[in-house]
Amino acid sequence: MIELLSYDFMRRALLAAVLVGLVAPLIGTFMVQRRLALLGDGIGHLALTGVALGFLTSTSPVLTALVVAAAGAVVIELVRVRARTSGDVALALLFYGGIAGGVLLIGLAPGANNATLTAYLFGSVSSVNATDVYVVAGLAAVVLAVLGYFGRELFVLCQDEDTARAHGLPVRLLSLVIAVTAAVTVVIAMRVVGVLLVSALMVVPVAAAQQLSRSFRITMALAVVIGVLAALGGLSTAYYADVAPGAAIVLIALAVFTCAVVVGRVLRRYRHTGRTSPIEEKRAMVGTMPQTESGSVSS
Repeated sequence: MIELLSYDFMRRALLAAVLVGLVAPLIGTFMVQRRLALLGDGIGHLALTGVALGFLTSTSPVLTALVVAAAGAVVIELVRVRARTSGDVALALLFYGGIAGGVLLIGLAPGANNATLTAYLFGSVSSVNATDVYVVAGLAAVVLAVLGYFGRELFVLCQDEDTARAHGLPVRLLSLVIAVTAAVTVVIAMRVVGVLLVSALMVVPVAAAQQLSRSFRITMALAVVIGVLAALGGLSTAYYADVAPGAAIVLIALAVFTCAVVVGRVLRRYRHTGRTSPIEEKRAMVGTMPQTESGSVSS
């Protein structure tokens, strides 16, 4: 790790990875709870179109990706709620449109090539500059502020939409908040993980944490820890093994998930065998404590 910190580009990449590992599981917890695990994939494909649009117009790819991803997130949510097309079909249509638009526009953009597209698809450590770090930090602060402000309302919404509506909460607005915040998170993570793999960093740490806890807050905290460790471990692996950082990060997160499944089963089995049924407790009580005819314990 000390060797990694001796390089400027690795220090920038590690800082960006920590922010990504922190933010992605936070919003991912709400997405998984609402059964919107594939939402990040759809937004990621649309963000790729935004990146290509930035190169085509000679503007900031991050800014255009943010605009297109946020607009796409709103469209996805509206389609999911209003359209007659089923939710998975609507998402699939946007998946295909996003990736096709990105490939088409990047081919028309001056100075862009397949290597440019690959860097955004799967992440590129060496391409993270100081400006990227500032942008990632600023967007991460926005995500944390939104989740901090709407945290209680989003929790109620994720538990039960009807309950949230009965309490007078703006369900549609809160759903859009989740979608747009997920879009911002995709843009934050695309330079480190890549748009095709960012959804995995939103979902896999949360799925791993759920194997170990049923508490919403503990699950979120564990997911953040797993996300940060996976991001740091993946970047370190990418540096020493010369592999794609996004793939390394996701594979480490999947390895943690596999371990969490095993540990979770052991813990549940231990809790199950450690409990005594009410009938067994009554029999044990009758056999060890003298009782009167009325059922009271004698002195």
